[in-house]
Amino acid sequence: MTSEQHARSFGSAVDAYEHGRPGYPAAVADWLVPTGAERLVDVGAGTGKFTRTLLGRGAEVVAVEPDPAMRARLAALLPDVRAVDGTGEAMPLPDRTADAVTFAQSWHWVDPEGGVAEATRVLRPGGVLGLVWNVRDESSDWAQRLGDVITRPEAQRMAYDDESAVGGPFRTREHRVFEWVHQQDRSAFLDMVLSRSYVIVLPDAERAELRRAVEELLDSHPETAGNETVRVPYRTHVHRYGLRA
Repeated sequence: MTSEQHARSFGSAVDAYEHGRPGYPAAVADWLVPTGAERLVDVGAGTGKFTRTLLGRGAEVVAVEPDPAMRARLAALLPDVRAVDGTGEAMPLPDRTADAVTFAQSWHWVDPEGGVAEATRVLRPGGVLGLVWNVRDESSDWAQRLGDVITRPEAQRMAYDDESAVGGPFRTREHRVFEWVHQQDRSAFLDMVLSRSYVIVLPDAERAELRRAVEELLDSHPETAGNETVRVPYRTHVHRYGLRA
């Protein structure tokens, strides 16, 4: 199973993705978006999890998403957002028309060289490229055990702590981590697990076995047994790159 197949798998699990995936702290967008921004572009937007945090912070928000099922769900949920077909390497937008281009949970699917070149083309001088990753905080015993159950060798590597992830003509490079807790009911939590690309592409029997293992962990661990909601701690890594004016 190739990285491309993993990247294109999300549309087949659009319901689980929208139901289970967490959003992002408003403070992330507050820090990323330049003052007085007009056009904000969210790339690899999925069903609009990060797109929502950009609303109201610019005169226009454009969502770029290659998967038609994901894009259709985003358009239905966020009718004020212009949703277009495209990728990090090919955005259907004019040169120098965006004040910020963001990749939330999507940069690891992009060819870095092509993505930097395209973001540079689309951004206005002084604009911001933002890379965002929600990463589960596995410092507690329960979170560590969850990671042991669901992580697979074929999971896509996310370079969320790599300060050199982006080259090109960016004059400033900053990295900040936002710690927060996402609370969701049991069914949403299970959908969060099932919406991961390497789980989506598993054979049905293996996916069902993984779900049973997660349910057993929820039922047996003191931190989660008998609880109606599941508290999932996150550390959201945010990289902000400022384009030379």
